Amino acid sequence: MNIHFRKLANADEPLVLHEVVDVSRIVTGRKDILAVAPLSVDLKALPAGTDSVNVVGTLNGEVDMLCSRCLCEVKSKLNIPFAETFKWLKQPILPEDEDEELIYIKDEIVDLIPYVEENFVLHLPDSVLCKADCLGLCQKCGQNLNEGTCSCDNTVIDPRLAALKGFFTKQDD
Repeated sequence: MNIHFRKLANADEPLVLHEVVDVSRIVTGRKDILAVAPLSVDLKALPAGTDSVNVVGTLNGEVDMLCSRCLCEVKSKLNIPFAETFKWLKQPILPEDEDEELIYIKDEIVDLIPYVEENFVLHLPDSVLCKADCLGLCQKCGQNLNEGTCSCDNTVIDPRLAALKGFFTKQDD
């Protein structure tokens, strides 16, 4: 998925890009992600002044993740906005008044795949819940508390007062 600066500067209409990108290799180490559908990429590249190009559009896909409380599978739909501005550097040195919003490139041809992958990773949720009031798992037996209760004693005692736990219980002499 490449854009050519000279062709785009002389074009009367924006360059429209539709492609499907496999991003499964990017999330290979994450244990909370079960499956990733290929991203549907819809972008428009527009000239934006001298030696600059704006690329805007959306990335759409689906991710199957584990609920961070109960470890059930959750399907998440992703609709990621994409907006990047590329500026072609004619000299090999970055300008002193470098704009952090611009991506400076040295070649006339830009491959957009690394930028698509970066936007995908940045918009992945850190954690997902199967529902807002998910109860999670019992810390002792592992029972999914959304499916039912367990017989474990889950009374939480403030650790600062734990030494007093048996103080008021009746002692047999």
